[in-house]
Amino acid sequence: MTRFIVAILMVVVAALLVAYAIANRTPVTVSFDPFDRGTPAYVVTLPLYLLSFITLILGVAVGGIVGWFTQGKRRRYRRRLEAELNRVRAELDRAMREKATQEAALRGMRATATPVPARLPAN
Repeated sequence: MTRFIVAILMVVVAALLVAYAIANRTPVTVSFDPFDRGTPAYVVTLPLYLLSFITLILGVAVGGIVGWFTQGKRRRYRRRLEAELNRVRAELDRAMREKATQEAALRGMRATATPVPARLPAN
């Protein structure tokens, strides 16, 4: 059901993008030379929709890169906690194995020893 809804939303978004591109086909001149307005050195002429799509894609890419760098502390902290958790789990497994071998040895000793009478609980 969710795949169907996502597919419908994707079709609607694609239709809106196509309508936007058709409505904004006029060429726009973009200058990257802030010092010479008359004859700029770095000029690009492209349709307005293409300029807006490029700006959107660059914004998403820059935002993703910044987000990835800012989450570095969390990733490092998580790796440290996972290493500590693995160490504690290994220590627990080792302790459980030692306990099992001690109980097995104790059972072997009890089988050969004389039984100890049960005690009554103290009041």
